[in-house]
Amino acid sequence: MQKVVLLSHTVQPPKTVACAAKLCYSASGITDLYDNLTDEKVSSFLDMLSDLGHESPMEHAYFTFGIEGVSRSLLAQITRHRIASFSVQSQRYVKNIDFKFVLPPEIEKIPEAKAEYLKAMEEDIRHYNSLADILKAKHKKALMEAGKDEKAADRAAEKMAIEDARFVLPNAAETKMVLTMNVRSLNNFFHHRCCQRAQWEIRDLAEQMLKVCKEAAPELFKKSGPPCASGACPEGKMSCGKAKEMREKFLNL
Repeated sequence: MQKVVLLSHTVQPPKTVACAAKLCYSASGITDLYDNLTDEKVSSFLDMLSDLGHESPMEHAYFTFGIEGVSRSLLAQITRHRIASFSVQSQRYVKNIDFKFVLPPEIEKIPEAKAEYLKAMEEDIRHYNSLADILKAKHKKALMEAGKDEKAADRAAEKMAIEDARFVLPNAAETKMVLTMNVRSLNNFFHHRCCQRAQWEIRDLAEQMLKVCKEAAPELFKKSGPPCASGACPEGKMSCGKAKEMREKFLNL
């Protein structure tokens, strides 16, 4: 099951963004940017940025998330959002003896499909462990013959073995990551991935991330979500046709 935790964020993110905007549009100096920056003025600056479409001040506020229970398939999608920082649990250094995996809801609904899927995962686990054992034995023997003591050879051989054994792990294999994005990049991410046409797993993740962002800094994310949540749907004939429901959903998220 997916889990999203907001690990940290810029102190007073709305005020940080407003501070950057104030520098752009006033004669303030660096040392007095925060002077008289009341809640009302912060709100006014944020509204102005929204009206003007001036997004660069949003890049000064960062949010860092802890994410787990997502697939390597999702990892391939989310890393396409390049203005972000990722730290991902390594399959090269972390052994997956009995790896967890993501079960797609549509497969879970059909007993025969679920049985076939689980069988495939069991096979992958068996092949992974078998390959890891075979490779480890080979590497350990070679390392000991080269002069390493048994304990050091065992440790090094395992790392060498799982580096190659991981090639049989499926896209379904679960992974964990720490992800950091600035507000501008987050809003771009929500724009694309909260849409009904986004793949279900990354859409679920985007909605969870948006929810915790709104709780932490509602002023910065009040218009966040798919395009139809605050305007017209750009999908044309590919539209899901549920703009009204989507607006209500993200207004109350």
